[in-house]
Amino acid sequence: MSENILELQNIRKEYPGVVALNDVSLGFKKGEVHAIIGENGAGKSTFIKIITGAIEPTLGEVFFENKKLNKATPADRLELGITAIYQEFNLFNHLSVAENIYFNRFDKQKGLIDYSSIEEKSKKVLNKLGIKIDPKTLVKNLTVGYQQLIEIAKSISRTVKVMIMDEPSAPLTNNELKFLFDIIRDLKADGIAIIYISHRLEEIFDVCDKVSVFRDGNYLETKTVRDTNKEELIKLMVNRELDDSFPHIELEKGEKVLEVKNLKSNHLKDISFAAYKGERLGFAGLVGAGRTEVARAIFGADKLNAGEIFIEGIKVSINNPEDAIKFGIGLIPEDRKHQGALLHLSIKENISYAYMRKIANLLGIINDKEEEIIVKEQINSLKVKTPSALQLVKNLSGGNQQKVVLAKWLLMKSKILIFDEPTRGIDVGAKQEIYNLMNELALMGKVIIIISSEMPELIGCSDRIIVMSEGKITGELIKENITQEKILELASITEEEQNAKY
Repeated sequence: MSENILELQNIRKEYPGVVALNDVSLGFKKGEVHAIIGENGAGKSTFIKIITGAIEPTLGEVFFENKKLNKATPADRLELGITAIYQEFNLFNHLSVAENIYFNRFDKQKGLIDYSSIEEKSKKVLNKLGIKIDPKTLVKNLTVGYQQLIEIAKSISRTVKVMIMDEPSAPLTNNELKFLFDIIRDLKADGIAIIYISHRLEEIFDVCDKVSVFRDGNYLETKTVRDTNKEELIKLMVNRELDDSFPHIELEKGEKVLEVKNLKSNHLKDISFAAYKGERLGFAGLVGAGRTEVARAIFGADKLNAGEIFIEGIKVSINNPEDAIKFGIGLIPEDRKHQGALLHLSIKENISYAYMRKIANLLGIINDKEEEIIVKEQINSLKVKTPSALQLVKNLSGGNQQKVVLAKWLLMKSKILIFDEPTRGIDVGAKQEIYNLMNELALMGKVIIIISSEMPELIGCSDRIIVMSEGKITGELIKENITQEKILELASITEEEQNAKY
């Protein structure tokens, strides 16, 4: 009899021409938080899908509570008590919290949904998690952090024995993350086995008991968290030493390329700043500070109520993204899956999408040979890992998806590139590739604007940081004066404090 509640033995998963998992054996115990780490493409997602029954292994066996599991659907595994919370939420925005928690399991009276019953049961589940939300609240009115908690509430509203959390911290603020960790510790105390997937290695040491490392479809080894360190795990994951987490190069600031004066919108209050050729300009602030809104305003995605934008000293009118693209501005948005990439199209179609007018004749017919050449150049230049330009973008790792989004702006000869959360959901090795790319672009004289919630990343990559709070700029720090404490101090200034100061 195994002491593991869940055990996978000799798992192999093959796709045409690819071995996604190669002879993986691993077990999970009750009341343990067990991390799975590895670079994108290491096999983590395939492993999870085999546990949940979403896909069948080519070879190997899965045991749950010492019983072999035969072919099963995710619904079958859910009934057993195996549940998964994914990066992309499975919620209905137009329904209430209670309706989401008990969807497809509604209590009924005379054939109608008994709302008072599901709302009362939802309140008990939420109270157990310490979540103070009215069950009648529509999910669309909740923050991303609370939506994450509703996914957890959905899981524990059932009899859950194994909970898989796939990048649960990606959308969360620091305070929300602390709250999540408290919930995880409570679930652990209840004897639930938690499988925790994260690219943020520091979290492994905060909340996990064990960590297993995958690389290139192979399971390498399992470490007790207290007996390892970040450097050892990185070396195992990437099979090489990463000498510098943030490979920053010193560059002289060139002439002014971008200047914005007194930008005002529904979310922004009198924003003014300049950015220079070859500069990496960071934007810091707490969630809701207005950083993304600045990016969207410059890119023409959000309407401005007032203000002026100058490109290379010339005042320009940007009313929509098409105008921004025309003036040499490219945006790599924080939500690349919904706003940056066309996931169900190929790499080729994604890269050439914005460039089509330049490779089409007067009748709108694309020059296939020219398209093939420019796409191949971008794939090689950015080192996109793919068997073919015809590969669907949804099948690429997060890092490679980010490169595809960037490729179209490089094709358009963008002078100003805005990276909003450039490495969210990207593994440690691919992060360094993105940092190196930003350095190379700065060397080419591009303006690089970086918005990031990861403080070490922002500090490590920026020459200068503008700090925002409540839609206003509260301060500016240059490289030699940047510290996490100074950023947080400026990011915490309230509107009342700003008004009192001025």
